[in-house]
Amino acid sequence: MSLTATWSYPTSIRFGAGRIRELPAACAEARIRRPLLVTDRALASLPITVATLDILEAAGLGRALFADVDPNPNERNLAAGIAAFKTGGHDGVVAFGGGSGLDLGKLVAFMASQSRPIWDFEDIDDWWVRANASAIYPNICVPTTAGTGSEVGRAGVLINSEAHEKKIIFHPKMLTVCAICDAELTMGMPKAITAGTGMDAFAHCLEAYSSPFFHPMSQGIALEGMWIIKNFLHRAYSDGNDLEARSQMMAAALMGAVAFQKGLGAVHAISHPIGALYNTHHGTTNAVVIVPVLQFNRAAVEDRLNAAARYLGIEGGFDGFCRFVAELNASLGIPANLRALGITAPDIDAILAGALKDPSVNGNPVKMTAANTRALIEACFD
Repeated sequence: MSLTATWSYPTSIRFGAGRIRELPAACAEARIRRPLLVTDRALASLPITVATLDILEAAGLGRALFADVDPNPNERNLAAGIAAFKTGGHDGVVAFGGGSGLDLGKLVAFMASQSRPIWDFEDIDDWWVRANASAIYPNICVPTTAGTGSEVGRAGVLINSEAHEKKIIFHPKMLTVCAICDAELTMGMPKAITAGTGMDAFAHCLEAYSSPFFHPMSQGIALEGMWIIKNFLHRAYSDGNDLEARSQMMAAALMGAVAFQKGLGAVHAISHPIGALYNTHHGTTNAVVIVPVLQFNRAAVEDRLNAAARYLGIEGGFDGFCRFVAELNASLGIPANLRALGITAPDIDAILAGALKDPSVNGNPVKMTAANTRALIEACFD
């Protein structure tokens, strides 16, 4: 292991119940006077969104809304969002919602005044330096789920609808000026979304903890994030109005996203092309493939996960850890495999090609090749 690395940590976070009322102050901090609130269609008319628009309007910041955002957003959603941003004369974005709304909102603020196409800024090498950094508008992120952690990330995920591929778009200035993490906004979230987003946070922590790269701070955060999820995800799932459990899960989601600066791996490398090809929920897809990936990586991570199991209070070391994940998935109504998720006629070749191109392969503890990755994907359908 090389003991050389470059580390960075996130931005200002206003965490706590009721802190959505501080949104105008956060806009002032970001020097946003005409915000565009970007969210997805499902959230557009819900009371939490209407109340947030009321807060903005009462502060003299308008109530502009863009909600033409798909569950897995694509470049068409982005183009429409940029058009709304320009037409409204906006000077910043409030990205509001789950991963789709947060990612699309950040990308609108990033791309509104760029001259190059979005795909020129994919997270490859130093492509981000191609962007005109002075033309990037500020964003404020307000998560309404507890999973992706996009509110503290410097990237957004976007589907290239022609290539049917998920692309990670990166720039350091995509990082939010301020994240407002108010667990009251997640109260009553549907059980399936609670489960999928919660397991997304778990996958982030687990893959970061297992990554071979040197980042002891992220590794420690990842371990504690898994502890929180072990103790509070099922509570949040069982009682949507358990504010303590909702708050703890919101913290764990933040921690997962901070931790995966250390790296992601095969879970995400597989779930990204599956989401692009079959429009599955990202966190739920992650949850389905975790146990096969653990078995795939066993030789490289067994000792580390033996230690994690002891910390988490799980008996049986590595095998006990795998059983815990399988039992947690079952208790949350997560499908047992990708076929049960609804992918009954998979194009294994297309999934394999997408997985091996995904940046997450670089953080997997076991080197992913065409042969072993094909076998892993097939195991995820059994």
